[in-house]
Amino acid sequence: MELQLSSFPVRLAAQLSDRLRAAKQELVSQWLERINARVAISKRKVFPTHELLNHVPLLVEGLAGYLRQPGKDIDDEAPVVAKAMELGALRHEQGFDAYEILKEYEMLGEIIFDFLTDCAEHMPESYQRRDFLVCWQRIARGMELIRQATMSHFLRLSDNDVKEREDRLRKFNRTIAHELKNKVHAVSSAAAMLDEAAIAEADKHAFTSVIRRNADGLRRALDNLEAISRTDSRHGHNVLLPEVATEAVRELREAAEAKGVEVRIADDLPQIEVDAATVELCLMNYVSNAIKYSDLQKGERWVAIEASVEGPDTRHDKEVVIRVCDNGIGVAPEKRERLFEEFYRAHDETVTDAEGTGLGLSIVRETVESIGGRAWAEFSDEKGSVFAFSLPSRRHQDEPALEESSENP
Repeated sequence: MELQLSSFPVRLAAQLSDRLRAAKQELVSQWLERINARVAISKRKVFPTHELLNHVPLLVEGLAGYLRQPGKDIDDEAPVVAKAMELGALRHEQGFDAYEILKEYEMLGEIIFDFLTDCAEHMPESYQRRDFLVCWQRIARGMELIRQATMSHFLRLSDNDVKEREDRLRKFNRTIAHELKNKVHAVSSAAAMLDEAAIAEADKHAFTSVIRRNADGLRRALDNLEAISRTDSRHGHNVLLPEVATEAVRELREAAEAKGVEVRIADDLPQIEVDAATVELCLMNYVSNAIKYSDLQKGERWVAIEASVEGPDTRHDKEVVIRVCDNGIGVAPEKRERLFEEFYRAHDETVTDAEGTGLGLSIVRETVESIGGRAWAEFSDEKGSVFAFSLPSRRHQDEPALEESSENP
């Protein structure tokens, strides 16, 4: 409905605008308290920089100015829009979802309207109810425009992430299709040779090895496809971390036994709920790599899954960090920086019997970053390696497990 300037209560709007400006710091403090009550990150992480914290009151300042100037709308060049977009970028970086942002603005709206209701009850002059309703309508429209600026920027950034992931997925599909085609051709050709009546026993063994090796490669490729499909279909399905770790180890039991590798799960994994598909995909990639590149010169070969709570000096305040440690052949220092690049294989020249696409680690990185986490590798002077990924925790339901884990590192 178009605002009728001739009937707009200018004097009341000016008084309410002045009161909003005077109370902006208190209103933002209330907003911060309510946000902090919903997400398990510290107050300094809700608006993590002094610049952003100092400029957040500009949202209230912008609403006050919008109320005072009924003939002027909020456009893309308004300072309040820039601050609203800043908030959208921050929440995107922190891994918030759209619902959480909408809830933040719902809480801000409640705080402002509670404040205006209190103002209405204590105004020294009498105004018609219609005048207050017009002012409230104006504030509601301003709130909506600011919310749209935040959400539009957040969704634009999220959409860019989706497009980048789709590009990587298309590249992955092309690579997988090429690998499947080559391996199927190798299996088919070897099987045809085995049908030849005059084939020697030694040649039979060689062709059987070709079939077995390429069949294993087909299985690995299909495992990657299945892992990605599970991530898409089961995203958001939460399971306790020890249960996910146990399932991942069960899936890889035969591969570990074939290489003589013992896979261990630490007894003190935090009893925290995690996204089942994400963690299972990451663990299976990390553990299968550790098995594949185990050190055959060692009598005891092992892989260990550990987890701890780290922080509060991280972007997300509290993170659950999951590490897969091994005593395998390690990675040469000059090759470590490229480990998480697509199609990069650090051991192509030294381990010729370990086949793969070089996509496993890049899939891990992409998957955990999509939910606000990180993926990296750690190395010491000794042989072996540690591959890690982190999961941010903002759920209050997880705090008892997080605190217990922090107390018993």
